[in-house]
Amino acid sequence: MILEVSDAAFSYDGERMIFEDISLTIGKNECLCILGPNGTGKSTLIKCLVGLMPLLHGSILLNGHEIGELSRADIAKQIAYVPQGHQVVFPFPVQEYVLMGRSPHISLFSSPGEEDRKIAEDAIDTVGITHLAKRPVSEISGGELQLVLIARALAQQPEVMILDEPTSHLDFGNQVRVLRLIEKLAHEGIAIIMSSHFPDHSFIIPQRVAIMKDCRFIAVGDADMVITPANLQRAYGIDVTVTHVEEVGRLICVPSACRQEK
Repeated sequence: MILEVSDAAFSYDGERMIFEDISLTIGKNECLCILGPNGTGKSTLIKCLVGLMPLLHGSILLNGHEIGELSRADIAKQIAYVPQGHQVVFPFPVQEYVLMGRSPHISLFSSPGEEDRKIAEDAIDTVGITHLAKRPVSEISGGELQLVLIARALAQQPEVMILDEPTSHLDFGNQVRVLRLIEKLAHEGIAIIMSSHFPDHSFIIPQRVAIMKDCRFIAVGDADMVITPANLQRAYGIDVTVTHVEEVGRLICVPSACRQEK
């Protein structure tokens, strides 16, 4: 396993728990999707997984090392983080913005070398945004920016990529494009952890799922075993039908009438 989380808990004030009793593992080629309603602690958990916040108790091991004992550069060489709702004000060209992903591999007083630029170019090509390379990053669409952020993360050459709601605010087409890209990166060997508000996304790309509710995981496992009407009703407080659609060859989630959560 590349990343191992055991009995993790977090609190801002030491009293009210944001999440607790969280355990998970992720290895090469694996993809884990964390689902759950707003305010259940998904984004905070992700910030802890990338070492931005310390746990109240529990452990996060990155390749066998406690993440709290690693430097930011050491973490960034192994984990790439794609935040949600990221905005860029300064008009960096896309190719230069993606090149910033090489920062963990470049010493403080050095400049990017030819190899760094080649890695950044390969990341841009892998993501499929070569046509944007010279465009100012502040002038591209939200869907294009999400692909640029993934390219920058890919330029870090990470073992793990963690994405906080990567399809948030994207139109239907760009949601699918981003999900297909995530699937491609997992197939190429990167361990993927992502959060989402859309249970159906877990059927679009094969992955394990953890449903988070009331600060803890209520179900963890393969998507077709975890995404059930009972689990979704418990998590979101609405009735959901999970059915197989022959035309697309997969399960889908269809919400029905809402009802007050008990």
